[in-house]
Amino acid sequence: MLMPEFEVIDPRFKRYVMPNVHMETLYTGTRWAEGPVYFPAAKYLLWSDIPNDRIMRFDEVTGDVSEFAKGCGFHNGHTMDPQGRLVSCEHQGRRVSRVEVNGSVTTLASEYEGKRLNSPNDVVVKSDGSIWFTDPTYGIDSEYEGDRADSEIGASHVYRIDPQSGEVAAVATDFVKPNGLAFSPDESLLYIADTGATHVENGPKHIRVFDVAGDGSLSGGAVFAESTNGLFDGFRVDLDGNIWTSAGDGVHCYAPDGDLIGKILTGEVVANVEFGGIKRNRLFICATTSLRAVYLNTQGCSNIR
Repeated sequence: MLMPEFEVIDPRFKRYVMPNVHMETLYTGTRWAEGPVYFPAAKYLLWSDIPNDRIMRFDEVTGDVSEFAKGCGFHNGHTMDPQGRLVSCEHQGRRVSRVEVNGSVTTLASEYEGKRLNSPNDVVVKSDGSIWFTDPTYGIDSEYEGDRADSEIGASHVYRIDPQSGEVAAVATDFVKPNGLAFSPDESLLYIADTGATHVENGPKHIRVFDVAGDGSLSGGAVFAESTNGLFDGFRVDLDGNIWTSAGDGVHCYAPDGDLIGKILTGEVVANVEFGGIKRNRLFICATTSLRAVYLNTQGCSNIR
């Protein structure tokens, strides 16, 4: 019998939910939980508590939660690169940064065409080492998640950092507020959320899908799915190509054809998710004030190829 937090909308969802598996609450006490990233070698998860300007750490071995960093620049999204280094989106620094193996911090991107970025939001690393990130204005819209400021660029774009030259290129410029992003299992597709409804009446609250060319350019951009509850924010893709995305009532699961097939109901707005655990079959859920987790009968894609 399935636990009540699972809602089956399409029979295809049943194969991913195991009987008697329930959602666990691992921590409560954040103001806006975001940006989860799992480090398999050390068996811990980092995630952001943006308004409190701190990064939290969950130790999967002991179950302990601690502050990994405090007063660090209002971090939002995180990911790990193929060398196992932490890549971060910083609201206050208005940059994408990387923590090196010696603990020093390298700025990967802070400007585009001589103008400061807005407030990088979410980031993913492709297997070729290129870094892709979104740059809406949420971190400069108020003092709550960064420092209020005007946008120098005057728009919110999606960018790619070239792995050899470090050049920052705008790869999608027709978004209102680009947000979460993730590649398909074979990296031929890039999914990007647009949460423009936060700034524009009847604005976008959907995920779009793009074809990825070998030179890093994008084409297409059709709407893949419209949110039925709240906004899509961060999301991840499993090995079957399903999208597990944040939403207003929990986590929504979309099949590769764009059908909503099921939900994980949390009772809180979800901002982001991450597959982790030894077998990458544990979905960590950043749900506003809490960190949750649930085991699924699938595995998340890894950017470590």
